[in-house]
Amino acid sequence: MPAVSKGDGMRGLAVFISDIRNCKSKEAEIKRINKELANIRSKFKGDKALDGYSKKKYVCKLLFIFLLGHDIDFGHMEAVNLLSSNKYTEKQIGYLFISVLVNSNSDLIRLINNAIKNDLSSRNPTFMNLALHCIANVGSREMAEAFAAEVPRILVAGDTMDSVKQSAALCLLRLNRTSPDLVPMGEWTARVVHLLNDQHLGVVTAATSLITTLAQKNPDDFKTSVSLAVARLSRIVTSASTDLQDYTYYFVAAPWLSVKLLRLLQCYPPPEDAAIRGRLTECLETILNKAQEPPKSKKVQHSNAKNAVLFEAISLIIHHDSEPTLLVRACNQLGQFLQHRETNLRYLALESMCMLASSEFSHEAVKTHIETVINALKTERDVSVRQRAVDLLYAMCDRSNAKQIVAEMLSYLETADYSIREEIVLKVAILAEKYAVDYTWYVDTILNLIRIAGDYVSEEVWYRVIQIVINRDDVQGYAAKTVFEALQAPACHENLVKVGGYILGEFGNLIAGDPRSSPLVQFNLLHSKFHLCSVPTRALLLSAYIKFINLFPEVKGTIQEVLRSDSQQRNADVELQQRAVEYLRLSCIASTDILATVLEEMPPFPERESSILAKLKRKKGPGTVPDIEESRKERSANVNGGTNHTSATSNAKVAASSTDLLGLGSASTSLSSTPPAAPPAASSLLVDVFSENSPAAAAPIAVPATAAPVADDNFPRFVCKNNGVLYENQLLQIGLKSEYRQNLGRMYVFYGNKTSTQFLNFCTSVVCQDGLASQLNVHLKPADPTVDGGAQLQQIVNIECVSDFMEAPVLNIQFKYGGTLQNIAVKLPITLNKFFQPTEMTSQDFFQRWKQLSAPQQEVQKIFKAKHSMDTEVTKAKIIGFGVALLDGVDPNPSNFVGAGVIHTKTTQVGCLLRLEPNTQAQMYRLTLRTSRDTVSQRLCDLLSDQF
Repeated sequence: MPAVSKGDGMRGLAVFISDIRNCKSKEAEIKRINKELANIRSKFKGDKALDGYSKKKYVCKLLFIFLLGHDIDFGHMEAVNLLSSNKYTEKQIGYLFISVLVNSNSDLIRLINNAIKNDLSSRNPTFMNLALHCIANVGSREMAEAFAAEVPRILVAGDTMDSVKQSAALCLLRLNRTSPDLVPMGEWTARVVHLLNDQHLGVVTAATSLITTLAQKNPDDFKTSVSLAVARLSRIVTSASTDLQDYTYYFVAAPWLSVKLLRLLQCYPPPEDAAIRGRLTECLETILNKAQEPPKSKKVQHSNAKNAVLFEAISLIIHHDSEPTLLVRACNQLGQFLQHRETNLRYLALESMCMLASSEFSHEAVKTHIETVINALKTERDVSVRQRAVDLLYAMCDRSNAKQIVAEMLSYLETADYSIREEIVLKVAILAEKYAVDYTWYVDTILNLIRIAGDYVSEEVWYRVIQIVINRDDVQGYAAKTVFEALQAPACHENLVKVGGYILGEFGNLIAGDPRSSPLVQFNLLHSKFHLCSVPTRALLLSAYIKFINLFPEVKGTIQEVLRSDSQQRNADVELQQRAVEYLRLSCIASTDILATVLEEMPPFPERESSILAKLKRKKGPGTVPDIEESRKERSANVNGGTNHTSATSNAKVAASSTDLLGLGSASTSLSSTPPAAPPAASSLLVDVFSENSPAAAAPIAVPATAAPVADDNFPRFVCKNNGVLYENQLLQIGLKSEYRQNLGRMYVFYGNKTSTQFLNFCTSVVCQDGLASQLNVHLKPADPTVDGGAQLQQIVNIECVSDFMEAPVLNIQFKYGGTLQNIAVKLPITLNKFFQPTEMTSQDFFQRWKQLSAPQQEVQKIFKAKHSMDTEVTKAKIIGFGVALLDGVDPNPSNFVGAGVIHTKTTQVGCLLRLEPNTQAQMYRLTLRTSRDTVSQRLCDLLSDQF
């Protein structure tokens, strides 16, 4: 780099900086800055042309003022002029100013691009480096469009100097990260791989970073890099520290390059070539051997560099998961770090061992360190290290050590940090269920879990224990006895009362023979907790009481007195009042046989993935969006009600039609406060018992339509996307975030109060007009009745597609604002294409299926004028957003778009093929859809054609 001459010292800049530092107050600093800005402005506007040195000095002052936090609105043109200078220092300051202050939307960007092009074509390595650094620092889309093709050419040119190659590789990496769609993949991709063989290690280091990023997106294009990376890694690992003097860091040869090469190799499976594989194994063994050698320096930089290479090598060993010897050696090496005095090493060792525990080759080796991990759980000061220890115990658990690990985690739970208690509770619950040979131990563990950390036991945990007890006859009596004993404690957590109420209501008869747990004793024990519980738990206990009337006729009178009391019949909570009224009436008018049928024991739950495990996956995963299957799990795992159970009143909603047949004369309501209302199938048993005529099925949400006009202006925008603002006026903004999988969907509705006044009596409902109620199940979860000024309220809508449909449901919102009742109706963007599952097909399969769907009623075709610009990328995005898989290379005409997908409903699946043919000259489209159902073809054609 050129030396800076004495004349470049810029004494004026040094004086100005000194003046700023000597200012005694903020006001004095601002005054000095304003004075300087006025001086600079007058110099730039003066008639006399400034020389390069003066421009550089004043631009430097402006840059310094900007870095102090002040706005700069002039001087940009002078900085651009500096780019044309032949002096390095002037050009450097110009590029520095542009990198920091020039906006990518600036009018000067064209002049800047021209100056950069001149420097790139100058073949002056210093100027080329400055230009490449500027492109990378700005990294805007405009820069990428201008230079994305030029930078790769410089990178692979044979006459490019090493320092320029380094800058070009890193510049291309930056552009690929900011605008990957603009970086062309051409013949240079094959040539850039060979930079791994370059003599200059700086070039190799920069090229490795670039290749790793590109290989993650297009692994097939960079397969040849594996053999070159192994060869280069082998040369580094086997070299002495003196061989690579310029790239040896505290006696470790090229540690950064080693780490990058090991990370590149993690983009691919183990090499198939035996020679390359053997050479790589030799490299990894050498790295593990060096870790055992005495350190060559006591300085922390030496150990950090050495351990960085070691941990990346272990990550590669775990990634390949094919060499048992290496896996066990890596495990033993990590075991030594578990008791290291350096906290970061202990953390990394625990984290790496978690991954090793999942390998069949190293699982047993990991288990040998169980005592060390348990000790870390008890004695470690850093909460993040303790959390990794919990993760490792969870990962190494199997049937041989499950009881020990669960016991230790329960012991730690009593003193664990609040931030990780919920995660520990989920893991204990999963392990207890997964490795329970004796289910009595499982019941004891979960009840102990509720006792220790009841506040952190989510609904999924106690739902799951209910499912298991109901599904296993051999544990029902023990569970009833255990919860009865646990409830006798003076202070019980509410979750324990829920479990106790449910299990005693179902299986209390199994322990009723013992005088100490007679029916009356059981009832009195449960009722003693009643006044301490929340409304949902009281509702569950009332359901348990009506179960008791069926199980124990001798306590019928006592329970009826409780149900008849003013505290129940006139309860302020409508849910509790209605349960008390309906249960009392049911117990009075129904015969013993009818009661036995209606209140029979819950049937076994269908086996499926544990909802606790699903929750843990969501909690630990990178995504924050809840699993779409949760809506299905809620209905099946919810012990207070569900669509899959025939015993409707055990803890489910009594359907309105059935209630009328009973002659109770009151509207029905859900017996559970949390799950969605059960569909008509759940109430069919009541219909059969009390009437010979089955009434028509009620709609999932039967709410009278509002008089407000239905707003659907933004409805078309959501056909090809799932997120955005659906409705907005001066009071309220409604936003949506939705996700779909197969025939299920979940929609998050966000209500934003744009005013400073609170919304009162805020209530919402969904109306399914005409026959839509039988085609689409929409369940709206309860919302808070008040929305504070400036606040946002979230509401969840669960959706199930029963069969294909045409119309969309309407969301009604009603609230009081300033004493005035507001009514808003908005069409919800739930359309048939939301239930698409994209399907990949080959060209042969596509046209074979296309011919099969050749009946006239299966095809719908529409020719229409383009409403928007016919942009290829926008069209692709819309077709993908519509839900189908975009099939490349299928249509003989490359300008046509072809897609395939399957619409999932509860009753059937409908395959769909589409073909969109644009005519850019005529600004027209021809859209052809073929499905196995004519109504589906027509609806999809109407929806998609409106998007173009």
